[in-house]
Amino acid sequence: MKATSKQVTIFDTTLRDGQQCPGAGMSFEQNLEYAKLAAQVNIDILEAGFPAASSEDYKIVESIAQMYAQMESSPKVAALCQMREEQVITTIESLKSLIPTQRARMHVYLPVDPELMQASLGSYANNHKQIHKDLDKFIRMAIDAGCEVEFSPEGYSRMGDTFDFVTDVIDTAIKAGATIINCPDTIGGACYLQGEEFFVNKMKRHAEIMKQRYPDKNITWSAHCHNDYGLALTNTMQSIFDGPVTQIEGCFNGIGERAGNVSLEQCIMYLKAFGYNNSQGKNFHTSTHTAYIKDISDFVATHMLPRQAHWPISGENAARHTSGGHTNAILKNPQAYQPFDPKEVGKEISFVFGPLSGSNHAQSIIKEHGYTCENSEKIEVTQFIKDYFSNRRKGLTDTEFMQAYFAYRSPIKINTYKYRKRAQVTEICIDGTFQGKEKTINAKSKVGGTALTALHHALEDYLSPISIESFRSQSKDKGEEALSISSISISYNNELYTGIGQDIDIEVSALKALVNAVNRAIVHLNYAIVANKKAV
Repeated sequence: MKATSKQVTIFDTTLRDGQQCPGAGMSFEQNLEYAKLAAQVNIDILEAGFPAASSEDYKIVESIAQMYAQMESSPKVAALCQMREEQVITTIESLKSLIPTQRARMHVYLPVDPELMQASLGSYANNHKQIHKDLDKFIRMAIDAGCEVEFSPEGYSRMGDTFDFVTDVIDTAIKAGATIINCPDTIGGACYLQGEEFFVNKMKRHAEIMKQRYPDKNITWSAHCHNDYGLALTNTMQSIFDGPVTQIEGCFNGIGERAGNVSLEQCIMYLKAFGYNNSQGKNFHTSTHTAYIKDISDFVATHMLPRQAHWPISGENAARHTSGGHTNAILKNPQAYQPFDPKEVGKEISFVFGPLSGSNHAQSIIKEHGYTCENSEKIEVTQFIKDYFSNRRKGLTDTEFMQAYFAYRSPIKINTYKYRKRAQVTEICIDGTFQGKEKTINAKSKVGGTALTALHHALEDYLSPISIESFRSQSKDKGEEALSISSISISYNNELYTGIGQDIDIEVSALKALVNAVNRAIVHLNYAIVANKKAV
């Protein structure tokens, strides 16, 4: 890092503020697993929870602290508590395993938003003398126990005309030993258009006052922004570039109460992209290992709250493309339509074939799956695949795409399937195109045989010898009109090929599955890139 660059420390509150939002709670084991991922990302402080909230929350915080204590280096562990003596004692106890290595932080808060104070504290809100006395006492208790202390004047961005009161409580906290002052936009309602009322401008004033009063104290200023107006990222970055902040608090995937907290992955990548050579001439960096962002983001999406596909940085679509013009350019230059290399956050560029995809994209998918698609035919193949799934406007999976490719290549295309049973013999009559020629197949099974065995032997004129290795049918839905789905695996040249067929008639679904399997075998024999190399 450049000598003039300042480190912005990352305070991850996914396990505390993140789990406070409805539906985001995790099991004890999942909390510990998340803590391991957070250490892998190399975040600086993990707010592991609110140990006084319940015995389970205490156990989570204590266990994470104990786990980190076994590591040579790990994030610090912060634990939240209210200004109540029993909570302070409980919080210190939960963190004691990290105290010897100075990685334990008590995070205490006091509402300062006038409306919030009355709603949360009742008559205590008016007893300023007692508030200062208690704040001083509780912070000193934690300091004497060996914890560092972070103090948050909750609702800071809505302090209104109580600036002097907030100044006094911050002063009390610093005098008692708090070294981190976190100024939250608790309700996500701050905006730079507020002018002097904007919380970042008030932070600057408070930082200047405290620097004058305590010139020898090294105070870290922190921002904790919610996203109710969609301004959490902007406000957080302004608190760094226009304010005194060198610690930012948020959650991965931006989860949190109401509309969530600022997204940590967005903050990290913002600083990586714009932390240097910006118009303000201020350089900032983090110490995070961005290659693990995908892992922790996926974990949150799986175990806490679903992540939007178009979520910035880590969403499924953040490095996935479908437009023909885009994919064509990216196939030539991977960074053509990406602001940063997705590998930086552990992702890969991928493509989804859809109605706007081009022939180069189609050709690349086919070749990735090991089959040929010549330049002279790629437009025709592409149009066939689009027509085959004409109602799939949201795009195809690779499995569906290759299903259409096999249908295009298939040498056997059946128009009608007919069968009847007479005297323990099954007769079939099948019309279709066989290797480019219109033809009708009439065949009989042996005594006691089925339509499937009759067709099996008839198809050996096109692929021989083949053996049916497995066959199963099941109903797709309930009721008499439910579709039957059959799956058949055949063996040819010591390779297995599986075909799928569906029809209301279970016998016909099996016939379709067999034809599908034989087609796949023939297509593989003639169009697989590996097979062609062997032939040469």
